[in-house]
Amino acid sequence: MSIVTDTPADALVVEEEDRHDHPSDLLYVKIALILAVITAFEVGTYFIEEASTTLLLIVLLPMMTAKFLIVTGYFMHLKYDSLLFRRVFFFGLILATVVFLVMLSTFEFWDDAYFKHLL
Repeated sequence: MSIVTDTPADALVVEEEDRHDHPSDLLYVKIALILAVITAFEVGTYFIEEASTTLLLIVLLPMMTAKFLIVTGYFMHLKYDSLLFRRVFFFGLILATVVFLVMLSTFEFWDDAYFKHLL
């Protein structure tokens, strides 16, 4: 059974500038290992008993950002897509981080003990 289409053969040709080589399986394995190492460090921070919130933020936020950029860059192929798509995801990362930090500050600084300390 054959399917007849009205699309000319020239329309199926991908422009050379839009084409990119697909990452190899070895690259995906390397990326998975990098993500596993970063995740192991993130989990390791839970075993630091005297860790302050500030220390955890300083350590965990860059790791979170790196993992986000690696996953969106390689697994979602944003590395090879338009700059507009990268900017949209980067803006989403910035927005999520700001919302997280605002919420964290409300739970960390704006409780009753904080206001009693000021009085």
